[in-house]
Amino acid sequence: MAKYILKELPGEMTEGRTVIYPKMQRYSLFDYEMVIQHMCKLSPILNEGIIRTVFDALTDEMLTSLPNGHNIKIDGLGVFSLSLEFDTSKASEEELARKQEFDDGDDPKLRYRRVRIKSINFRPDPELLRRMNRVATFENDGVEFVPQRKSRFSREERLAKAKEIIDKQGFMTLSNYAAATGLSMSGASKDLRQLVADGNSGIIAWGDHTHKVWVRRKLK
Repeated sequence: MAKYILKELPGEMTEGRTVIYPKMQRYSLFDYEMVIQHMCKLSPILNEGIIRTVFDALTDEMLTSLPNGHNIKIDGLGVFSLSLEFDTSKASEEELARKQEFDDGDDPKLRYRRVRIKSINFRPDPELLRRMNRVATFENDGVEFVPQRKSRFSREERLAKAKEIIDKQGFMTLSNYAAATGLSMSGASKDLRQLVADGNSGIIAWGDHTHKVWVRRKLK
């Protein structure tokens, strides 16, 4: 029987509200060789050579199709697709020289001229989930949820840290602020909403949900 623990959903996904969800406890990682051994036991008609060939062919298909804008759907398993991100590590000196503060009408994405693959997304087939739920059972590991922590810094100190981050990299993410202040993601999100609402803070928000960043308010 698998066990789970209670976790807090990141604040940028809940607009600062505290949302608790169960997270599965993981005890080990089945590597490539172990997966092949298990598959051979489940399907005696298959041998290691066949399984390796299929895995290699699937990997080659992903390398060929996904970067060209095609998703891959395997019935009974799910759909594979790519997600992208801005590649700021390759910004040219000219682009860095044009770096400037944003106002409410500016678009930070215009600063980035290059993108790269961030991750491979996987959306499981609904039938696979139904089959798993028919055989899976879970229990709480007995660890109670720990509420969001408070920052040891004052509001003025947290504001100063936020401005320092923005001045250094041009913008600030929720994760940046949470790490700098010691707040949980939900606590950091709530704190930033209050800073933005305060017209004297000099900080504004741009974007929505997971794409939200915080920047300096440009003086008129």
